[in-house]
Amino acid sequence: MSSEDTADEEDIRYFVRIGQTDLDGTESAERALSEMNGIGRRTARIICQEVGIDRTATFGQLDDEQIDAVIEQVEGYADTVPEWLSNHRRSYFGGETSHETGNDLEMTIRQDVNRMKMIDSYKGVRHKRGQKVRGQRTKSTGRTEGTIGVNVEAIKEEEEEGEAE
Repeated sequence: MSSEDTADEEDIRYFVRIGQTDLDGTESAERALSEMNGIGRRTARIICQEVGIDRTATFGQLDDEQIDAVIEQVEGYADTVPEWLSNHRRSYFGGETSHETGNDLEMTIRQDVNRMKMIDSYKGVRHKRGQKVRGQRTKSTGRTEGTIGVNVEAIKEEEEEGEAE
């Protein structure tokens, strides 16, 4: 190792905190951002472009100013992109569009599902019953109550027991 490599390793932040999430500083900026709930690969790429950083750069080696710019971009993401690219469009209570990340995303989804259950919408009823919600087939998949139909393994075991006697 040269002295430049060791100096680079000393300057790296191993954890970068955005909101309530610790991101891995040893990975590329795009990959580190995509580990955050509510930010996928496409969103991470857009954030890197908006801030003006190389998406393949090591996230922990970025300057403080660049990291602050990334944090601002993540927090104000819904304001800079078209509405269809946000993950929480037209909120039920306020009607505004936002892009939720981290624990806020989980809480928002939980609130939306509970509201659907309370008003007994079709999706809410499906959630209550534990069934599939988005129109998937249920005849042969999504079963939770044991085996339905012929249990071939049990039949083979019974035949072997009968032969052994």
